[in-house]
Amino acid sequence: MTDPRTPDAPDIRPAGRRDAAAVIDLIHRVFDEYGFIWDPEDEFWDLLADEFPYAAPRGAIWTARDGAGAVVGSIAAERLDEGAVELHRLYLDAHLRGRGHGRALLEIGIEWARTGGAGRVILWSDTRFEDAHRLYERRGFRRSGQRALADVNQTVEYRYELGLETGRAD
Repeated sequence: MTDPRTPDAPDIRPAGRRDAAAVIDLIHRVFDEYGFIWDPEDEFWDLLADEFPYAAPRGAIWTARDGAGAVVGSIAAERLDEGAVELHRLYLDAHLRGRGHGRALLEIGIEWARTGGAGRVILWSDTRFEDAHRLYERRGFRRSGQRALADVNQTVEYRYELGLETGRAD
């Protein structure tokens, strides 16, 4: 699915376990950009797990690829037991940000949640990803919490929620 408004827009398609290494490479580039410590086994257990959490019917993952086929963006979704979908792994190479590509990935995850009958979407975002926070808030997500992780980067994350009935936060 290519955005016709942008001639060089990446092609967004469903992905799977076979794409996990390319998604990890994308995330590695973003981690380098932010000066994060790189420890894939600590940070990416979901992408490395024997039981892939983004497999149908419980989950899904999409990648955005450039004209050469390289993964330049990603988003994953996981159905939770309480009628919600949690979005994960929304990453986009720096040179593509601010051009609508992150929004396109986000909309795919939201639409997957909506068509699957979820009443709300949640996501967690590192407090240092300020551009992403503006994207979520412009889309109607409401910041609803914060947590600290016991990872090598001493990550602190904001929780965001979007109610799907009205398109507004719960």
